[in-house]
Amino acid sequence: MRLPIRTRLTLLFAALVALVLVGAGLFVHLRFQQGLRETVDSGLKSRAQTLLGEIDETGALVDDEGTLIEPDAAFGQIIGQHGELLQSSPALKGHPLLPAATVAGLRGPSYFDVVFPSAHENIRARVLAVPTTAGFVVITGASLEEEREAVTRLAEALVVGGLGALAITTFIGWLVAGAALRPVERMRLEAATISGNEFGNRLEVPTTGDELARLAETLNDMLGRLEQAIEHERRFVDDASHELRTPLGILKTELELALRKSRTVEELEATLRSAVEESDRLNSLAEDLLVLARSDRGRLPVHREDVDVDVLIREVVARFQTAAGTRGIELAMEKPSGTRADIDPARLRQALGNLIDNSLRHAPQGSTVTISTEVEDEDLRLAVADQGPGFSSEFLPRAFDAFARSDGGRTRNDGGTGLGLAIVKAVAEAHEGTVTAGNRDAGGAVVTISLPIKNV
Repeated sequence: MRLPIRTRLTLLFAALVALVLVGAGLFVHLRFQQGLRETVDSGLKSRAQTLLGEIDETGALVDDEGTLIEPDAAFGQIIGQHGELLQSSPALKGHPLLPAATVAGLRGPSYFDVVFPSAHENIRARVLAVPTTAGFVVITGASLEEEREAVTRLAEALVVGGLGALAITTFIGWLVAGAALRPVERMRLEAATISGNEFGNRLEVPTTGDELARLAETLNDMLGRLEQAIEHERRFVDDASHELRTPLGILKTELELALRKSRTVEELEATLRSAVEESDRLNSLAEDLLVLARSDRGRLPVHREDVDVDVLIREVVARFQTAAGTRGIELAMEKPSGTRADIDPARLRQALGNLIDNSLRHAPQGSTVTISTEVEDEDLRLAVADQGPGFSSEFLPRAFDAFARSDGGRTRNDGGTGLGLAIVKAVAEAHEGTVTAGNRDAGGAVVTISLPIKNV
């Protein structure tokens, strides 16, 4: 089970504080120990100089009244030229502080840590050995027991104080983490009250201008996008239901009429043909809805291959020549480019077919629908233009929305479903391209598809 963020932050803070306290404690401990050692060494050096001033050339004390017997666990020895013990503090009981080999190898004043026996236990000591020009060695020493006790007391104080400081700082960290996360919890509670059926509700944005304020703003932006998406889905479902209801109603009526016994063979045949047309319309509508549903989920399949664009356009134009001739409209191709591109030919045929069909339904009799191609900056531009009424200014911003229709005569009665341009946009975006809609200066609508020539 994952710990709450507040607990994790507190534990992390406590771990960092513990590392700082341990590091600081070690530093203080080592510095304190070093300072004590320097003090002891300084005292040994001072006593050695005093002792050197109170011995003669043979190593004998000029005045032996307590020079080698000092209070506070201090002691001393004088070693002869051949390693013999000339003088010693009584507490050492004649035990040499340094081995003869060590004494013989001395070349100057040297410090040593030694252990010597006493009445009850061995004693750790720090000694300074100073060879003289006369050949004997003066040794002064001091017990390190008081130093060890002082260091132990300091360590105990550091442990107790460190644990106390750690406990206090951890508690403070717990409070700070709670205070820092309290606005987040408040936002969570506010978000929990927002319902999908109540649009317009937003989180309260703190006035601090910090990360929490930016988080609230981002969440509010996300809520706005979600509301738009939900509204878009609702409109899509409503429009799709309306589009499906009309052909289904017609189909039902035609079939009911076909069941009447009074129908002649010719009437029955006409009714069945009408039913077939409505079935085709339903099938086409279902295919278009499937394309849009896949594109909304970002998985509109595209099977790219190397395609001669001019050949593909001629094939699409040929499909609509009969329909164009029936309506008295000319289909013209301009600027054949001889371009080849990595595209999905089936999808591009579908997009161009939708554009040509849309133009044929709105172009006036005797006019021309033009299909042009152009290559610019490694992009293939395909444009379909007509000489109809064009797009209204109110319609252009939503021209590529599903079921969107212009007020200028582009209604359900003309046979369109309002899905053509939306499918064109889905095909273009599936190819990493774009599509734009506008009006020509000379009148009429123009829609341009821009696709990268190579598969990126």
